[in-house]
Amino acid sequence: MPRLLATTGIDPSDVIGIGVGFTSCTMLPTTADGTPLCLLEAFRRRPHAWVKLWKHHAAQPEADLINEVAAARGEPWLDRYGGKISSEWFFAKSLQILHEDPEIYERADRLIEAADWVVWQLTGTETRNNCTAGYKAIWSKRDGFPSNAYFAALDARFEHVVDEKMSRTLVPIGSRAGEWSERAAAWTGLRTGTPVAVANVDAHVSAPAVQVTTPGTMVVIMGTSNCHILLGDALVTVEGMCGVVEDGVIPGFFGYEAGQSAVGDIFGWFVENCVPPTYYEAATKRGVVVHQILEEEASRLQPGQHGLLALDWWNGNRSILVDVELTGLLLGMTLATTPPDIYRALIEATAFGTRVIIDAFETAGLKVAEIVVCGGLPQRNKLLMQIYADVTGRELTVATSTQTPALGSAMFGAVAAGAQFGGYDSIVDASQRMARSGQERYLPIARHHDVYDALYREYLRLHDYLGHGSNDVMRRLKEIQFGTRTE
Repeated sequence: MPRLLATTGIDPSDVIGIGVGFTSCTMLPTTADGTPLCLLEAFRRRPHAWVKLWKHHAAQPEADLINEVAAARGEPWLDRYGGKISSEWFFAKSLQILHEDPEIYERADRLIEAADWVVWQLTGTETRNNCTAGYKAIWSKRDGFPSNAYFAALDARFEHVVDEKMSRTLVPIGSRAGEWSERAAAWTGLRTGTPVAVANVDAHVSAPAVQVTTPGTMVVIMGTSNCHILLGDALVTVEGMCGVVEDGVIPGFFGYEAGQSAVGDIFGWFVENCVPPTYYEAATKRGVVVHQILEEEASRLQPGQHGLLALDWWNGNRSILVDVELTGLLLGMTLATTPPDIYRALIEATAFGTRVIIDAFETAGLKVAEIVVCGGLPQRNKLLMQIYADVTGRELTVATSTQTPALGSAMFGAVAAGAQFGGYDSIVDASQRMARSGQERYLPIARHHDVYDALYREYLRLHDYLGHGSNDVMRRLKEIQFGTRTE
């Protein structure tokens, strides 16, 4: 921040509010004063004292237990998460700490989302937001957290996890969490007393940043993974959704979330591990990245021409199967298959995964009329965008901003300041004034959509066969793999 202020020449007095967006669920254990346990010398080498990033999947046994006990008890909140809690969510990670390192769990005075921890450090006051709590920690505006009896059924030591290590006071997004402290001012050069907004999720703040503040338009935040955000007027159950939170994205609406655990990560894996040197040589000669070479060559292919079909489960399946044990699949390869063939098939697989999510929403009665895309990928890969339009059969609009999570966070900072001090009194007002509609659009090509309809039907057959338990070969392969490692 000091460097940014210096290079831009912005006067700190012109910064009227601060907003924080963070990946979620990213959580950590701390002492009562907010010191992360990993910074204490006694715990530096204890893995569970450290931050668990959103893509941490090692808590799958705990997620399975959470789901089994909830189903057996008939817990009503399970439907709000599509029938399954993910291993990526808060209580699975917390329970893993308890099971694998009970001393760390006992020593942790607070278990907290990183988003809230950052705000705590900036203001000096612990404040928990309703967005991460609702989507990742089984909280709802109407019912609060699950009962202590439920947590005790998971583990007797876990009965009072909320009261002992969290908080039942959740503050709505758009509210002011506090003010910039003297310590934060010394770090950054910003003024003491500057309003700080309640923390938020980096994906969810992207909706107002692309001017989506009403139902009917799906926002897809595309980067290493995909996150799908959709607004609704009513509470409905959607198969495999990540969660639905009242006022979780835009006040006055139910915010629905789904996602894919790997998208850009799949393309990155392929480029780093499976592309021959000749492609790198061509990229170096032209002064471009390898992705551009592959995109150009893959663009010359017609849908279905490569004869391939992939399942996009390189990092498990978040929606709608909610199963991190699932793995990737590439079908149809021959000795004539080329890297651009595979590159295109992997893009198509992620588009098919998004279509599954759209179908689940529409089956539940939530309309997806059009799609707005943002994040790190849309403005880098035109082929990716056209394939998504062709596969989904919907118009895609690319966001104007290349930094929508930052823009959305700034909007909430402006709301924390309020109109009286140069900001806005609602996130809808901020969205209308601070965001711009995207001008770059992709329309589905009818003949491509027809081919993709046929390929999608084949994708669904594989999706259901391998994802719903008809064939557990992916799990068995993992069992063999892990068994080999322990010998």
